[in-house]
Amino acid sequence: MAEYKPGHQALRKGRFSASNQIYLATATTYERKPIFKSWDSARLACACFENRSILKNSEILSWVLMPDHAHWLIQLGENADLSELIKKMKSASALLVNKSTSASGPLWDKGFHDRALRKEEDIVAAARYLVANPLRAGLVKRVEDYPYWNAIWLR
Repeated sequence: MAEYKPGHQALRKGRFSASNQIYLATATTYERKPIFKSWDSARLACACFENRSILKNSEILSWVLMPDHAHWLIQLGENADLSELIKKMKSASALLVNKSTSASGPLWDKGFHDRALRKEEDIVAAARYLVANPLRAGLVKRVEDYPYWNAIWLR
């Protein structure tokens, strides 16, 4: 019988990255601290979400950065690994934010949650869910008023 591993170890068990698959991924800040309430910290993290040197041949279809977490709708490129991509985005954003704030220590919590989307119609629904997150959280009255999100359909 397999041994149960609670927490972040359990999230990684059985994770498989499929080329060209679309995933909805979520990561939280360390101890859910609202680090991205700060405009400076938020803009630095956002830049990492669309950085081609990090993404390589993968595509961020939509993303939103909340004060204490981020959501990404990602289509993996050929031979891309979801865990490695998320790790690189989190690492790059942590380095930039920590440097700009003279902070040290973890910015992001370990691990992340992901779900593979299976139906073509799920993509638009997932993107709408992401960009409406600040509205549901009461941060803004209109999605257009929240500055930390993007979707490929708007480019």
